[in-house]
Amino acid sequence: MKIIDWYILKRYLVTFLFTLLILIPIAIAIDVSEKVDNFLEHPNLGIAEILNDYYLNFTIYYANTFMPLALFIAVILFTSKLSNNTEIIAITNAKVSFTRLLYPYFVGATLVTIISLGMNHYVVPNSSKIRKSFEKKYISNAKQKNEFKYVNNFSLQLTDSTYVFIKSFNTETNAGYNFASETYNGLELKTKLFADNIKFNPKDSTYALGTWRLRKVYKNKDSIFRGTKLDTVFNFTPRDLIYKSAFAQEMPSGELINFIDLSKKRGVKNLNAYLVELYKRTSLPIASYILTIIAVALAFRKRRGGTGVNLAIGVGIMFLYVFFMKIGEVLGSVAGVNSLLYVWIPNIIFGILSIYLYIDARK
Repeated sequence: MKIIDWYILKRYLVTFLFTLLILIPIAIAIDVSEKVDNFLEHPNLGIAEILNDYYLNFTIYYANTFMPLALFIAVILFTSKLSNNTEIIAITNAKVSFTRLLYPYFVGATLVTIISLGMNHYVVPNSSKIRKSFEKKYISNAKQKNEFKYVNNFSLQLTDSTYVFIKSFNTETNAGYNFASETYNGLELKTKLFADNIKFNPKDSTYALGTWRLRKVYKNKDSIFRGTKLDTVFNFTPRDLIYKSAFAQEMPSGELINFIDLSKKRGVKNLNAYLVELYKRTSLPIASYILTIIAVALAFRKRRGGTGVNLAIGVGIMFLYVFFMKIGEVLGSVAGVNSLLYVWIPNIIFGILSIYLYIDARK
């Protein structure tokens, strides 16, 4: 790399970090103003626990979330300054093409993308477990706490031939009622197990069935067995009964992929919320390249109004990107749609815009 490349790359990274360090304290200040009453409601909650369990992980989550925004604003700011100081003119007069000018920008975008990918797929999910556990304990209201507490009318396919049905289950007490398990041989029912009550024992991962009936179906007759209590094992845990997108944010990508595969085998119909979370972890970091091209193409020309005009245009474009991203996430979570396509729609739209601006800038 030449001296000018190092100069641009240094400005790229320094301005990016500076912008990120401005956004994070603002987010923390807003959050503190909203949560201070919740903290004061718990006299045993200390400052160290708030900082270590909540705000440390809060910073990790939002630093990763703000990366594309910080990068986009940073590129516009320092590129506009280069243009206003006529440094861009000096570079182009030295026969440096617009494509060659993008080289140090792309090196910086690659560094940010690699860091963001690692954060998205591994660091942030593990961090989110601690943060959400803290929120559930000290911040969530009664309605939010009960959101994952009760599961009603749930069915699950354990194997190709075994299905379970539960009328109601409490994931805090690990107890439920109106349980049934069916085993098939092809299309023929072989056994059906009923239980008025079911209780999960986390120590040995067994289930205790209360007031149970077992029906075995033979060719010419059925046999029925009864009892008051039966200890048995099933290939699922109470956590498997809860299919909420919020849990996807707490799973590292390897665990999330395995969970999706297992859920598909169990016959869960709509896993798009989990697929959206998985695909988003890659699409958002890749957007660093697209946003970098757009920002440079907007800011490398000297404009009347200077940095303010470029920044205003950039903020408008960033708002549209976030808008399309949220729309894509919502639509991608709907059953029966292609989640991958909807998650990548913002990158496709703004990728086309970046190509147009790139071609225009080369002229």
